[in-house]
Amino acid sequence: MSLPVDINVNLASYDLISRAGFVNLRREASRARRFVSDLAIRTPSIKQKVRNLSGGNQQKVVVAKWLSRESDVFIFDEPAVGVDIGAKVEIYKLLETLLAKGNAILLVSSYLPEVMGLADRVIVVYEGKVTGTLQRSEFEEEKLLRLASGTVDDRGGKA
Repeated sequence: MSLPVDINVNLASYDLISRAGFVNLRREASRARRFVSDLAIRTPSIKQKVRNLSGGNQQKVVVAKWLSRESDVFIFDEPAVGVDIGAKVEIYKLLETLLAKGNAILLVSSYLPEVMGLADRVIVVYEGKVTGTLQRSEFEEEKLLRLASGTVDDRGGKA
């Protein structure tokens, strides 16, 4: 939080922009500006300390840090907790963009509308045990809630 946006965005990927232990500062700044633009991070400068940004923009900087890794699979754990509705929409659009590019996303969320709106498949866990696996066509709020509360498994029996 005490580091600026440009360093935060590149923290997980310095090996991609360094040679023999020396950081290519031009690439560092260029990548930071690209992610600030792509994710619509509202900051006066890439040198702004992340702690001085709004919660939603702080969250987007964290996402940018892992996007900069250029991975194929991403794990998002409660990605929209504590951010305003506008930032949530932007985060959800980002997830959709990643999926459209062929990336895989493992979404961990306790917010049912988020799960039902974003997931293709839901694996429900209650007290460390899988109580059900549902495909999008099977999503029903009541069924998901029963599975999440441990009262029924996905075959209709007691969990």
